[in-house]
Amino acid sequence: MNKPPNNTLGYILKGYPRISETFISNEILLLERLGFRMRLFPMRHPREDFCHDSVKQIQAQVDYLPTEILLDFPRLLLPNIFLAVKRPAQYKHGLSLAYSRYKRTANLATFKHLLQAGYLCNSHLLKDTSITHLHGHFAHSPTSVTMFAALLSGRPFSFTAHAKDIYTSNSEQLREKIRLAEFVLTCTDYNRKYLEDISDGLDTPIHCIYHGIDLKLFSPSIKHTICTPPYKLLTVARITEKKGLPTLYKALRILKDDGLQFEHTLIGDGDDKNAILRLITELGLDDCCHCLGTRTHKEVLKQFEKSDLFVLACEIADNGDRDGIPNVLVESLAMGVPSLSTNVSAIPEILIHGKTGITVEPSQPEILAQQIKEIVTNHSLRDTVIQGGFAHTRDHFDNRSLVAEIGAIFDKQFAVNSSPVC
Repeated sequence: MNKPPNNTLGYILKGYPRISETFISNEILLLERLGFRMRLFPMRHPREDFCHDSVKQIQAQVDYLPTEILLDFPRLLLPNIFLAVKRPAQYKHGLSLAYSRYKRTANLATFKHLLQAGYLCNSHLLKDTSITHLHGHFAHSPTSVTMFAALLSGRPFSFTAHAKDIYTSNSEQLREKIRLAEFVLTCTDYNRKYLEDISDGLDTPIHCIYHGIDLKLFSPSIKHTICTPPYKLLTVARITEKKGLPTLYKALRILKDDGLQFEHTLIGDGDDKNAILRLITELGLDDCCHCLGTRTHKEVLKQFEKSDLFVLACEIADNGDRDGIPNVLVESLAMGVPSLSTNVSAIPEILIHGKTGITVEPSQPEILAQQIKEIVTNHSLRDTVIQGGFAHTRDHFDNRSLVAEIGAIFDKQFAVNSSPVC
């Protein structure tokens, strides 16, 4: 279905493409297939030198914003001077908003976000008037840039709030973004309730729409009901505090001492990788625990196919960071692999204890070890959660229908804001 030619969505992203943010590239691709024209404005280049196949199908033009305030200052400064001359009232308003936000947090990054927005506005938005709506993915810096760009250009904006960006953000800063936005999307009901509490009476619509996955890609080819030792355990995660990996490896040490035979595979990378590798060695788990680093979807699918259990030990980090619904949990259920995690945040929205998966309290290695052993040895329980998890993903996490819901919201916004941008 073709959309009116004067309606292009401008997406402001933290980075693009990112292996760990496939849900965003899938959303962009599916919106394009629904007929939306897209322009992408990432704030950072990709961290990896490869990408998923789905990214290669995206047609949208990609324009990277200057990233480093010191190295890119000349590139940022001139467009902002030109914009201030062209739109003095709007730029004065932007400076005032940036200053008021700086007074709340003493974070100089807010001025960088203003400069990036000024660059975006002068270099792209004033030239391409078909871009009639701006959308930020992640509620922290991408939405800060989006908010300033909307103010400077006269476009409306919206944003998607995910996890860390919500719970590590200053609540007053976040409330201001909600107030100024046309609407907010978020990926769990747990997040929606939190954002509604922060909004405290604001009338900005806040929609809960799960990310979902490609159910054609993640489809079981073998049955995982019966398994035998050594049990194949799988974890796919960014190696950061909120993933609770120390708790997981302590649980695996308990299982090893208890005589359970297993092989554990970790796929992922992150700031804490070296510390986790040291912990594996200190716990004497080098012979049964392996870290493969970052892998493509195809390689992850192969690991799912030969795994007996998917396990994550998510917890709330010291800075408040936490998961929403890790997409890998949805992927594991869709692949027919039973899953075990904690009851942190929105995880019980995907893992309904005893029905679609198993959840435990965070930071409890003894309980985690007990439940790992139970789910690999109790064939009746495995059959129940495998069937329940598979049905749950089919009913609630099909990304095609979920992105169609997002598209309907954008269509409604386009209809409301049908006057031309000047």
